[in-house]
Amino acid sequence: MGGIVAFGGGAFFIFDMNNSNRVLITAEATNVVGQLRARFGDLMFHQSGGCCDGSQPMCFEKGEFIVGSNDIYLGDIDGCAFFMSADQFEYWKHTQLIIDITPGRGASFSLEIPLGLRFITRSRLFTDGELNSLRPVIDGEEYLAKHSI
Repeated sequence: MGGIVAFGGGAFFIFDMNNSNRVLITAEATNVVGQLRARFGDLMFHQSGGCCDGSQPMCFEKGEFIVGSNDIYLGDIDGCAFFMSADQFEYWKHTQLIIDITPGRGASFSLEIPLGLRFITRSRLFTDGELNSLRPVIDGEEYLAKHSI
């Protein structure tokens, strides 16, 4: 069983309700990731914790942001590992994050900023059924033990 989610500005994406992913990415944001990957190589994301430009997803070259036991690995979006601080995850653990793109310059070090774009996080609450089907999260150290960054 799948569904289509529409956001303002015409952003659409399809999701599989039987596979409760903690983080998804819109088609528009995937296009930007492709542009960045062509220029910088492998990438990763970290959901910033609310300083300076608010809480926003930040895109880095793979390994440029050091993750550890205080970061939670939420899954991959378009082949990019996605992390969030453990403290922030406590607030967001009941929501699915949907990574999108919007025009405008953020005040961050994220790779898309020079393009005049910025990644943003939209979210929705998981249903009770989805919450029960989520895979357990692992921290950044556990992720690093299994993957190379």
